[in-house]
Amino acid sequence: MMDKPLRLLAVSDEVSSALFGPELRRLVGEVDVLLACGDLPYTYLEYLSTILSVRHAFFVHGNHDVDEYLAGGQVLKAPGGWVNADRRSFFTGQLLIGGLEGCIRYKPRAPYQYTEAEMRRRAAQLSLRLLWNRVRYGRYLDILITHSPPAGIHDGPDGPHRGFAAFLPVLERFRPRLMLHGHKHHYGHEVWHTRYLDTEVVNVHPFQIIEWRVGGEISYGYYRR
Repeated sequence: MMDKPLRLLAVSDEVSSALFGPELRRLVGEVDVLLACGDLPYTYLEYLSTILSVRHAFFVHGNHDVDEYLAGGQVLKAPGGWVNADRRSFFTGQLLIGGLEGCIRYKPRAPYQYTEAEMRRRAAQLSLRLLWNRVRYGRYLDILITHSPPAGIHDGPDGPHRGFAAFLPVLERFRPRLMLHGHKHHYGHEVWHTRYLDTEVVNVHPFQIIEWRVGGEISYGYYRR
C-alpha cells in the first residue's frame, strides 16, 4: 500500500526552460518516478535524473532521437541512469510500467519509425511481458509510455503525426490506468487528456506532474504551455 501519493514527472519532445534550470527542485518538489516519451536530448534527461535524485527513470525513443557528441569526445546513445522500457515491463515496487518507442514510418529506413504491421509485432512482444505480470503481480500494467499517441486520440491528420492503431488492442486487452505519450506538440486549447475505456491517455508535451494515490486515483499538477 502507498502511504502517500507517488509523484511522477513525465517529459516529452521539448526542453522546458522551467525544468532545465536552477528552479527545478523548487518547481517540481519530490519526484518518485521519471518517465520520458521521446524526442529529448539525453543530456537533458540526465540532468533531470541527477538533480532530482530519482531512483526509477524510464524512457522510450522518439523519432527525432539521435546520438549526442560531448565535448570530451564521448558519445551518448541513451541517457545515463535511465532504463529503456521499449517492449519491456518493470515493477518499481508499486507500479508496473511498460513502453513502446517510435512513430509511424514516414521515411524509409529511418530509426525509431515503424509501419503498423511492425508495431503490431512489437506490441505482441510487450504483451508477452504483460501476461507474465498478471501471473506474478496479479495485474497486467499500470502505466504505458509511448512516443506516439494511439490512432484517433491526440494524433494529427498529417502522415508523420498519425497515431498507431496497434496501440488500441493493447489498451483494450490490458487496461492500464495511464498511457503517456508525446510526439504531437500541444498548444493552446487542444485536448491533451482523453479517457479510453479504463485508461487515461495523456499528452505530456512538454512535461506533466502526476500524483498517483492509493487505489489509482490520479491528479495533475503544474502544466506549462
